[in-house]
Amino acid sequence: MATSHTWKFFRAGGFNQVVIGSGADLLNLDQLDQKLWVALACPVTGVEFDQTTLALIDTDKDGRVRAPELIAAAKWAGGLLKNPDDLLKGSPTLKPSAINDAAPEGKLIANFARQVLGRGDNDEVTFDEAAAAAATFAAKPFNGDGILPAESASDAATKAVIADIITCLGADADVSGQPGVSQAKVDQFFAEAAAYSDWWKKAEGDATILPLGVNTEAAAGAVKAVKAKVEDYFARGRLAAFDPRAVNALNRDEKEYAALGAKDLTNNHADIAGLPLAQVGATTPLPLTQGINPAWVGAIAALQANAIAPLLGTRTVLTEADWNALTGKLAAFDAWNAGKSGGSIEKIGLARAREILAGKAKETLTALIAKDAAEAGNSTAVIGLNRLIHFHRDLAKLCRNFVNFADFYGRKVKAIFQAGTLYLDQRSCDLCLSVDDAGRHAAMAGMAGTYLAYCDCVRKGSGEKLSIVAAFTGGDSDNLMVGRNGIFYDRKGRDWDATITKIVDNPISIRQAFWSPYKKLVRMLEERAAKQAAAADADANTQLTAVANAPIAPAAAAPAAPAKPAFDPSVIALLSLALGSLAAAGASLLVFLGKFEAWQVPLFVIGVMLVISAPSMAIAWLKLRKRNLGPILDANGWAVNAKAKMNVPFGGALTGVAALPPGATFGAADKYAEKPSVWPKLLLFAFGLWFVWAFLNDKDGRLYNWTGGKHGKPPMLTASGGTGTNTVSSQVSTNLPTVR
Repeated sequence: MATSHTWKFFRAGGFNQVVIGSGADLLNLDQLDQKLWVALACPVTGVEFDQTTLALIDTDKDGRVRAPELIAAAKWAGGLLKNPDDLLKGSPTLKPSAINDAAPEGKLIANFARQVLGRGDNDEVTFDEAAAAAATFAAKPFNGDGILPAESASDAATKAVIADIITCLGADADVSGQPGVSQAKVDQFFAEAAAYSDWWKKAEGDATILPLGVNTEAAAGAVKAVKAKVEDYFARGRLAAFDPRAVNALNRDEKEYAALGAKDLTNNHADIAGLPLAQVGATTPLPLTQGINPAWVGAIAALQANAIAPLLGTRTVLTEADWNALTGKLAAFDAWNAGKSGGSIEKIGLARAREILAGKAKETLTALIAKDAAEAGNSTAVIGLNRLIHFHRDLAKLCRNFVNFADFYGRKVKAIFQAGTLYLDQRSCDLCLSVDDAGRHAAMAGMAGTYLAYCDCVRKGSGEKLSIVAAFTGGDSDNLMVGRNGIFYDRKGRDWDATITKIVDNPISIRQAFWSPYKKLVRMLEERAAKQAAAADADANTQLTAVANAPIAPAAAAPAAPAKPAFDPSVIALLSLALGSLAAAGASLLVFLGKFEAWQVPLFVIGVMLVISAPSMAIAWLKLRKRNLGPILDANGWAVNAKAKMNVPFGGALTGVAALPPGATFGAADKYAEKPSVWPKLLLFAFGLWFVWAFLNDKDGRLYNWTGGKHGKPPMLTASGGTGTNTVSSQVSTNLPTVR
């Protein structure tokens, strides 16, 4: 899009954002390509922004502020100020001298501030004064908006006509919030009332169209309600007469009734209503009193009372010929009814419509609406001042959270979509949004690649409830789980009890991803050990129970068991074999490490750890690169137009992790702290000594030289610490006795 305005941009969140730095920027928003806007729509609820301002911008009242509406608001407000740069100040006060008197609307607003509010050119009109004046003026019977509420009429008859118009055509909203009618609604009502009256004149006195007079409509309605079902019944009867074998199938299979028996039924159940109107037989008349499908009993009774009895006489059954005669008597009415005019007037009836037409109601209403319209100038001034001061204070702030996300990425003030701060698990989460439906929100927000925790919040004192979603962008997820409790502080500083109800799991950091495989392994081993211990405990309890409940029987003579030796030498052999295997494995590891130079061993260990952690780190890196704000806001009704990234450094700023303040000191030591085991330290110290000794005595740069080897194949480490073959394994294999 070609533009004559020069724009300035800044880069944040991985994309270019326009700078809103002057009133000229606001006035030329229509020249900014909307592909460069960060958002194209936002909801008027669920955001931390003045609801009145959003309602004033939302001119079509669809509950969303869209880009064209924001452009129109900026042009209107900027055109009514001598210096459009004033819009960037965000001031809640406005001087009459700042209003553009050259614009007709601006002159009305400025004169109202001077003459009615008594402000000098350099005196400030406050936000509250403008809002109070608008509210007072809007409450007047005639406030210049062209809408006439019923309360503005002086007599009961006119109020009743206004109520009838609203009943038939709906209401227009007066600036006071009361329902009313406009001149367009008045004209439409009287036109439709006249058409409705004329339409009825065509049928009045014609017994062919109205065989029952005013009751014909009720008869036709009763016939229409059951027409499809009655004709279905007679069609089934004709089919049964054609082939008696079809009777059982036409009355539905017994299996369908068996399926109904498993449900909770009522007379109006849809499955019952779908069954035939009555039991079908070959040309059997339709019963009207007995044997009717329970779902249709009421409709058949209405048919009997409103149509059959008045037009055909009282009957207990209805033949197909009777049905055809009945519909024939109402055919002319149906044709006339299809050409109905002024159908909306039916809600008040023909008699009321003709009563209104016969009076002077239209002239009275037109005069009152004209009287209201005469106040249009005052309305423009009062309502305009209130609107202008709202935009004077809030418009620039909205642009910083709509055209760009300067507030969010600037981190000096919270964005309008940030609902507050959640404190949980020694962290504070600044990116918190209010949500209406966590399940629906999570379906979209999960694509943001961000770790999200949905919380139900309650204020115990007031009973207020709130649902939020918090983004965790720092720390780890080890202690985050459904059911954990925290405290949520809203933008007003009020505290709420917060409980996690749902989690969308995504990586939080590369560091967490590095340790993830080891933590999973530890958890797996712990779970397996717990399961095995539980199984062993259950088995032991079962055996004890069986022994306790076993009947005591006379001891039977048993053959003498062979004498068991006091000590089984095979046990030592098995233990020796196990120790030898462990020693051989350890020797093999040392020999393998001995192939490397001394400085390479730590690098090898680090490399192995990286290989293990690399897959989870790669997945985390990919997801963290794609982590963005868009889906989280879109799920809340926004239309985010850019990939608003939250990279690792920025994510770290959104979540604060607990840290001791500068200069903090410790008091007494924790007397209940667990004493650490000395063995890991001793083993690490011994390994360090061996490594240093091996390195100092390693003339060729090979760690296995300390075992006596020089070049070529490294020697095998014996169980006794020397070289050669594994003597323990050899002795065990040669001296192992036969185990029976």
